Amino acid sequence: MFKGKKYTDSVKLIDKSKLYDSEEALSLVCQTAKAKFDETIELHVRLGVDSRHADQQVRGAVVLPNGTGKTVRTLVFARGDKAEAAKAAGADYVGAEDMVAKITQENWFDFDVVIASPDMMGVIGRLGKVLGPKGLMPNPKAGTVTPDVAKAVTEAKAGKIEYRLDKTNIIHCPIGKASFGAEKLGENFDTLMGAIIKAKPAAAKGQYLKSVCIASTMGPGIKINTTKLG
Repeated sequence: MFKGKKYTDSVKLIDKSKLYDSEEALSLVCQTAKAKFDETIELHVRLGVDSRHADQQVRGAVVLPNGTGKTVRTLVFARGDKAEAAKAAGADYVGAEDMVAKITQENWFDFDVVIASPDMMGVIGRLGKVLGPKGLMPNPKAGTVTPDVAKAVTEAKAGKIEYRLDKTNIIHCPIGKASFGAEKLGENFDTLMGAIIKAKPAAAKGQYLKSVCIASTMGPGIKINTTKLG
């Protein structure tokens, strides 16, 4: 696979055989983000669990102290006072059956987070097959099914992210933009890693953090020393 000059130059900055402390890794990842756009910095965590077992699932949500650097578009399913509260909190789209129709009939997906009041889950159930595969289905564990939709909108806008295992037992999450610098990225990294470590299932045996790696959108991966992460 062909790699551009910028990527090749970035690779030269990294010792592939080394496990870096998080501070050094975050400083390096900012140096390797050489694209013309503000690259997203992503965290990839491989866990020593088996996601096929319900008692070894790792999933949750956390508000990053410095946000993600991304403008989050929110769609809220609510009626009455809750709908008004969602609008007041800055929700981009608010509705009920009309939004279900828009998604199913127009293939409309101009939103990043879906929030719902509990009484709306019967309405949203029809969207499971289209929202589920995109990771957009509201979920109580992620705080996106809640009576307080206004708070959920505020948190989503402030940089709340959901973390969950994929089928290969890896969590992939953004922790900000290269322009944040190492210090702000470090605060986001510590917050997310703290949440993942705290979410360790009781059924998990052996080493929990198998590997931790960070990378910019176009840059190479940088491995982090897991022994210092709790």
